[in-house]
Amino acid sequence: MFAIVSIAGQQFKVEEGHQIFVHRLAANEGDAVTFDAVHLIDRDGNVTIGAPNIKGASVSAEVLGHLKGDKLVVFKKKRRKGFRKKNGHRQSFTQIEIKSIKA
Repeated sequence: MFAIVSIAGQQFKVEEGHQIFVHRLAANEGDAVTFDAVHLIDRDGNVTIGAPNIKGASVSAEVLGHLKGDKLVVFKKKRRKGFRKKNGHRQSFTQIEIKSIKA
């Protein structure tokens, strides 16, 4: 059984017991969070599709921790002008574990 759910503006394919990284959530470690924007549920070939969401469906998860991703280097240059600019960025993520999918 799996579901397609929107979490923090992105869509994820989730199954019970899976751990995924999502954009930073405003929740503490160990908190239980519920996501109501479920777009699709597949129960062993029996597919339910929402328009855009399935009414009464939700996905429950537990927050495992907060961390930062790898550093990305952003380098801009304009040739023959002497313009060079170097920036770095590290995205904040939250690791969650899917506990249950309710339809």
